[in-house]
Amino acid sequence: MTTPTQRITQLASHLDPRTWSGKGLAAVSTKNDSDVVVVALGRTPQCKAGKGGLKDTPFDVLVHQTLKGVLGRVPQLDPALIQDVVVGNVRNENAAYYVRAAALAAGIPRECPSLVVNRFCSSGLMAIRTVANQIQSGEISCGLAAGVEHMSSHAKSAPHIHDDLAKASQEAKDCELPMGATSEFVSQDFNVSRADQDAYAARSHQRASAAQKAGYFDEEIFPVQAHVKEGDATSYKVLTQDDGIRHDTTAEKLAKIRPAFPEYAKEGGEAATTGGNASQLTDGGAAMILMTRRMANELQLPIVAKYVATAVAGLAPRIMGIGPSIAIPKLLDLTGVKKEEVDEFVVNEAFSSMAVYVQRQLGIPDEKYNTTGGSCALGHPLGATALRLVVQGLNNMKRTGGKVVVISMCVGTGQGAAGLFISEQ
Repeated sequence: MTTPTQRITQLASHLDPRTWSGKGLAAVSTKNDSDVVVVALGRTPQCKAGKGGLKDTPFDVLVHQTLKGVLGRVPQLDPALIQDVVVGNVRNENAAYYVRAAALAAGIPRECPSLVVNRFCSSGLMAIRTVANQIQSGEISCGLAAGVEHMSSHAKSAPHIHDDLAKASQEAKDCELPMGATSEFVSQDFNVSRADQDAYAARSHQRASAAQKAGYFDEEIFPVQAHVKEGDATSYKVLTQDDGIRHDTTAEKLAKIRPAFPEYAKEGGEAATTGGNASQLTDGGAAMILMTRRMANELQLPIVAKYVATAVAGLAPRIMGIGPSIAIPKLLDLTGVKKEEVDEFVVNEAFSSMAVYVQRQLGIPDEKYNTTGGSCALGHPLGATALRLVVQGLNNMKRTGGKVVVISMCVGTGQGAAGLFISEQ
């Protein structure tokens, strides 16, 4: 006879996606009707905040065009089948209002709700996880996950932790540290030199430049009709390319740039983080449509990839940049996938200091690490970046024939996140 405890365990196992197929690459690669799969994805061009091609495009318009862009990838899908729209965004004011309006304007019926999620730079991945978790629990069968950030319109403000919290915990106070300061602490604590950071950033630009010139990004980008303001007049321009890549970047040129956070240099030393070896402030969006494999097959939709799992970790806020070095092993342990079985690690380059450290700490070879450049070159639109990493990684898999993609990012206030996808293209 089954005891109540055994019955609860059995029921819980049905709700745990890890038990559907088991652990290990062979297990997570199996195809089941209940799988969460990606049927469409894409991104806008990533444009320099304040001076790039999207600076005059309002946030709600950018959200609208992002949603329309991904819906356009599967015109045979009736928008009425989408049961939730979840958008990652970090700092755009009144985002929840604008996301709801953008979804309605994109043709998604009013019966479909919307949600804005914010876990800093992982917000795009949290949007994916939110939709995937709803599908896995049976709450919905199809949802749209997106990430959009218009940094050109961010308010120029910094957080201030109340003295009551700061006195209670140094780590609480550290949550208000400028991100550049945390980069300096990673550089100092883990011996990542200025030369290493400049060399890494140069490689990011060079790889992104080569990828753009070869047309590798063309398939992942959907065109955006950008607003262009001249005085009181507004005109429109179609954008199809990222505009932050510096095609002539070299480590030697980057070495001439002054440190951006000299006040955080180690006593007797020099600061290492510069505007050249850190990610750019950026406007942009990315999105995907997820559903059960059963639904995708019934609708005869092409399956791009299987979503497997997400892992999130916490760490000391002052060295938040090393978050991927904790989140990635946690993800691999969760799924049972071995590091050597991953075809590419697409890691957000918030700063070169953390990107260098993560690659070293995890022993990831160059040929499996940000192979088409990263945020140093393409930029870092906070709420959108994590989802852009997925788009970029799966596009790389389609081109190379690879299968296993891990994406990861550090997260403000001392966190890290990572996600695993199996390409089926």
